[in-house]
Amino acid sequence: MYIIVIGGGKLGYYLTTSLLAEGHEVALLEKDRARGAELSEDLGESVAVRGDGCEASVLAEVGTGRADVFVAVTGDDEDNLVSCQIAKTRFQVPRTIARVNNPKHQALFARLGIDVTVSSTNILLSLIEQEIPRHQLVSLFSLKEAGVEIVEVEIPEHSPVAGKPLGDAGLQPDMHVSVILRNGEAISPSAETLLEPEDKVYALISEQKKDEFRKLLIGLAVPIR
Repeated sequence: MYIIVIGGGKLGYYLTTSLLAEGHEVALLEKDRARGAELSEDLGESVAVRGDGCEASVLAEVGTGRADVFVAVTGDDEDNLVSCQIAKTRFQVPRTIARVNNPKHQALFARLGIDVTVSSTNILLSLIEQEIPRHQLVSLFSLKEAGVEIVEVEIPEHSPVAGKPLGDAGLQPDMHVSVILRNGEAISPSAETLLEPEDKVYALISEQKKDEFRKLLIGLAVPIR
């Protein structure tokens, strides 16, 4: 497989060396002269090429037209977007992957045809969330603009709704239960779905209703922290 990597920083360098170790053909483009010289000395001129990945002529020189995958991992979102667009529209590369430094740009990249976007910020946030101590109610993702959150509540044995159908739990119309996890199995709930102890209930809730939701499912009126 022929893979072109744009950006010779640490991420681009380690990605390139890993791909080479797996037996792929790789071209690494770096526009900075000094960094390009370092990469050429380390990886060889057949792999490391000094050039601007946003210039179609440079991409043509490294054979972008025959590339299977095009990866842009510079520290500049605009450069990553432009280079991937050129690879996709001019050279018809089947798979384009772009690093997105600002998570707010991911939707734009997707709209403009980039196949895959990778946000290190979002990946780190996800890893941090996994390390946060578990509580009975955990905010998984805050939809700030809409003023709602996806939350998880685990039903305790003493819950007033344990053994009752979801429709009898007294949930308000704006408390939207999306899925229930039971023994590792995802259940798409209906009003008739019985709630059992240790069920994990995932719901879309307005930020103002979290305490009420907790009280209904757990039976405690303790403010959520």
